[in-house]
Amino acid sequence: MQDIIGTSSQRHHDNFWQVCKSYYQLTKPRIILLLLITTAASMWVAARGEVDPLLVLVTIAGGALAAASANTINCLYDRDIDYIMERTRHRPLPSGRVQPRDALIFAIALAVTSFTLLTAFANLLAALLAMSGILFYVVVYTHFLKRHSTQNIVIGGAAGAIPPLVGWAAVTGTLTWAPWVMFALIFLWTPPHFWALAMMIRDDYAAVKVPMLPTIEGDEETARQIWIYTLVLLPLTLLLVYPLQATGWLYAVAAVLLGGWFARKAWQLLQDPPDRDKARSLFKYSILYLMLLCAGMVVDSLPVTHQTITAISDNVQLLVSAIVS
Repeated sequence: MQDIIGTSSQRHHDNFWQVCKSYYQLTKPRIILLLLITTAASMWVAARGEVDPLLVLVTIAGGALAAASANTINCLYDRDIDYIMERTRHRPLPSGRVQPRDALIFAIALAVTSFTLLTAFANLLAALLAMSGILFYVVVYTHFLKRHSTQNIVIGGAAGAIPPLVGWAAVTGTLTWAPWVMFALIFLWTPPHFWALAMMIRDDYAAVKVPMLPTIEGDEETARQIWIYTLVLLPLTLLLVYPLQATGWLYAVAAVLLGGWFARKAWQLLQDPPDRDKARSLFKYSILYLMLLCAGMVVDSLPVTHQTITAISDNVQLLVSAIVS
């Protein structure tokens, strides 16, 4: 592993706000938001729509800090290739706005704070799961896989799939089949999501010799793999409805509709793999897909939703009975 506490050219900030902004950028906040959405969704499903607001706040905060720690270490480790790629050259570490030693201290402080929060206000299982996410992302994905295997995103996707486990454990203190299905859902969603991005910027990955699937196997094989993962993902989403019965038919409808559009996007890319616009469209939709799927879980879990569905069902039965009689 490279010297992660080495020095780089110093660039001074003009004010305290710029310092805060640089450290905030180290955490890759846009990535964290999606992780927290999956955490919250699992909490609502686990609690049947009646989750403790304080527990949600603490779990979201702890999860955000854990993800921020992992992302900071990832930035620290990848600062050499970040400097080469145009889209990442201006990040805090390659630009010299944050020193490697300071970034490492920051990452450790974030992890310790996350573990303390989750242990004190949720439970030890949730805290340990959050820490396992950091270790997997840093050690397995960043160190062993990212620069050495075309399967980096496939295996490394397990790190991004841990947040639903954290959320479920925070509510129940245990792990049942339902959170593991959510884990598998995100695990299978990750390759189509990131490979679509990699197809858009494969020249950047090639320049820094990161063996992403499009740079090694080409666009055609990548599009084929995206199609396969999409086809496996879609029926998996319905396992939460049957046989697990963790969600209801409202979520099922959302999963079918959203999944059908996902398959359409993947099929369009399969028909024309070199088209970067189609890859971009799939990448953007994959984000919306996961957000709306999680929203469907939350809405489906709410007691008011169950009451409304029950009332509608009763009225329909009365109407049918009246017509038949």
